[in-house]
Amino acid sequence: MDKIALILVIIGALNWGSVGIFNFDAVAYLFGGTTAVVSRIIYTLVALAGIWCISLLFKKEPSEIE
Repeated sequence: MDKIALILVIIGALNWGSVGIFNFDAVAYLFGGTTAVVSRIIYTLVALAGIWCISLLFKKEPSEIE
């Protein structure tokens, strides 16, 4: 679960980077705009993954992400 969450957070970070640098939202482009149902699901999954990753800060050995 941790790896899936990290992958989603990385995707979200790359998307936000493209928005900030190039003013290009890849998720919106690929899935029909920011208000499209699929885009909103992806945004929600990325947000939930970010919340999940908060728990990684409190693991005893953060180098052993499972």
